Amino acid sequence: MNYCGLLTAQKNPVPLQSVEVELQVKDHVATVISTLNYQNKEDKPVEAVFVFPLPGDAAVCHFSAKIGQTHIVAELKEKQQAREEYDDALSSGQQAFLLEESEQSPDIFSLSVGSLPPGESASIRLEYVIELAVEADEGLRFCLPAVLNPRYQPQGMETTTRSLRLPRLPSEVPYSLSFSARVSSPRPVSKVESSCSLEPLQFLNSDHTEAAVKLAAGHKFDRDVELLIYYKDAHQPSAVVEAGQDSAEPGTLLGDPVVMLSLYPEFPESVMSSRASCGEFVFLLDRSQSMDLVLHQLLSFFQDTLLFLLKSLPMGCYFNIYSFGSRYESIFPMSVEYSEKSMEEALKKVEMMEDDLGGTEILQPLKHIYSQPCILNQPRQLFVFTDGEVGYTKEVLDLVRKNAASHRCFSFGIGEGASSALINGLAQEGRGQAQFITGSERMQAKVMQSLKFALQPVVKDISVTWDLPEGVSATVLSPPITTIFQGQRSLLYAQVCGKVLVRSHIFCVKLYVVWFRHEQKTTFSLISVPFSFSSVQRLTVHRLAARSRIRSLEFEERENRGKSDEDVKKKVVELSVQSGVSSGHTAFIAVNKDSGDAVQGPLVRRDVPTPASEPEPPRRDPLLQLVSLQKASGCWMLDAALASVLGKNNKEVEESKPAEVSSEVWATILDEWELLAVKAASWVQAQNAPCVKECVDAANALLGCRVQKEALGL
Repeated sequence: MNYCGLLTAQKNPVPLQSVEVELQVKDHVATVISTLNYQNKEDKPVEAVFVFPLPGDAAVCHFSAKIGQTHIVAELKEKQQAREEYDDALSSGQQAFLLEESEQSPDIFSLSVGSLPPGESASIRLEYVIELAVEADEGLRFCLPAVLNPRYQPQGMETTTRSLRLPRLPSEVPYSLSFSARVSSPRPVSKVESSCSLEPLQFLNSDHTEAAVKLAAGHKFDRDVELLIYYKDAHQPSAVVEAGQDSAEPGTLLGDPVVMLSLYPEFPESVMSSRASCGEFVFLLDRSQSMDLVLHQLLSFFQDTLLFLLKSLPMGCYFNIYSFGSRYESIFPMSVEYSEKSMEEALKKVEMMEDDLGGTEILQPLKHIYSQPCILNQPRQLFVFTDGEVGYTKEVLDLVRKNAASHRCFSFGIGEGASSALINGLAQEGRGQAQFITGSERMQAKVMQSLKFALQPVVKDISVTWDLPEGVSATVLSPPITTIFQGQRSLLYAQVCGKVLVRSHIFCVKLYVVWFRHEQKTTFSLISVPFSFSSVQRLTVHRLAARSRIRSLEFEERENRGKSDEDVKKKVVELSVQSGVSSGHTAFIAVNKDSGDAVQGPLVRRDVPTPASEPEPPRRDPLLQLVSLQKASGCWMLDAALASVLGKNNKEVEESKPAEVSSEVWATILDEWELLAVKAASWVQAQNAPCVKECVDAANALLGCRVQKEALGL
């Protein structure tokens, strides 16, 4: 048998026995408590290393270990100091545990369980808090990654001495998973769905604002556990005010209240009606060998998705398609004007693509794209499709941030184990939106939502003002809001300072937005609520706010390389230690100083494997044939191919057509599909066609539908 990863001399699995996960969701943030149970079944002491993924924007806030009856709570310390204490403990024969974030990517953590004697068991508990992403269908998404795919390191790039090896098993992992979730919100929970089998949802009160759910028995931790939580009236602005910690000093982050605002502004009709009819749309596809377990299946997803995208682009825009691996190539030397001819040429080349471009080197194609001059009055919109398996995430994000003023970036994480740090970071730094597509999940709906956002007007300036009680001030901890979309949530954290607040105090927040081509400032009165303090004392909001501020400082540090680095690093370490939230400059260290006699014998190093990704074969969308027949202008031709897709023969369609109407208008009115339908309706309107109502009525009769003319925008 061809084993993957490191095993014992007897080819037994390394000593991770089980994983227990408890998810506690409060509105749209979550606390995740994971317990990892180890046992050394060898006749020698071991150092077990488990490399695992966490969401890139997670705030790790607790780490402890239990060995026998001894319980040790880890401390956060400056990373190099923590490493030295860990090594010193091992050399002294003491049991030690080290949890640290990878220097290459903030979504990779390594847990070193050092000096575990023969037969000894250890239970590791770690806790983190995270914001839940909003999906295209308004569900809140939580993902527990099962797969950590190897991060690709280009030739010539140096790695750190603690660069992490990422072993994988072909299918099943030798440890079990138990998973439970508890959800509470001011709004009723309507449903909870998952990519895995769940036990029935249990409502815990009569108004359905609290619910609990568990994974069904027998789950094998061979794929990501994805949970989608749906609330009623999810798109309402809201605020959570979390009281400070009683034992913390006022004026510090933990000692003062922290406000978390959830913003869902409704844009005025004057803005939304001016949907962009121009733009430069650049699509960047991952064709690397890091995808070879999935890309031969997902390549058809890419091709189908590009079909939807290209058919939906507005006439008069520009576009190009790049693909990359260890090298990159483009369909056109530079972006070309969108037309029937250029669209057909691009689709033919997309159909010929194969997964043959080597490693995952995304930096060079990004540099090339940014080096291309922007086209006058054609805002650049970049769509990136990748599994995110790169070993230099921070360098990629630095590049995107430096070019943020020239474009918007919409990123898509493909497959199990996609790097959340890279995918979310691309969107955050590129003022766009991130989406994750796993297994056989339908890609088109998420991609089309991002295209709708890309067609919304570009924001020129965003500002926020606070109306607070006298003697009270707010210090915003989040990075400045640089982009906002109709239908997308934005979160904002602020530390509230000043006199003691009471529930009768009211605060109001207003958002001011200026769009390009709409120079008049638009004001949104987003929230006006009393200071109603959260009764939960987990400090979830404080820790997320600290994580937000730490990430801002880390970006500032990389941007201002030089003398100021040490000052910024000092701020990060101080805030990290004070708030108990991990950072790139700190690590959790726990040492059992009462472990008794020194462990005898050499220490054996073992790595814990993670499972290989095995996506299900993709299913071709039944609408794709219909979409493929649409012309670049938005119309369809009345022919046998269209009749076949509609489930009719050519004669039936011809005989149903009103006599006064052209074949193209009749064929176009037969179809409706999101942006494709908008484009089709615009084409029909441009024809000044008579008898539109009669066409819609005849199409309803032919296809058995009940579509109203107004629903088509006609």
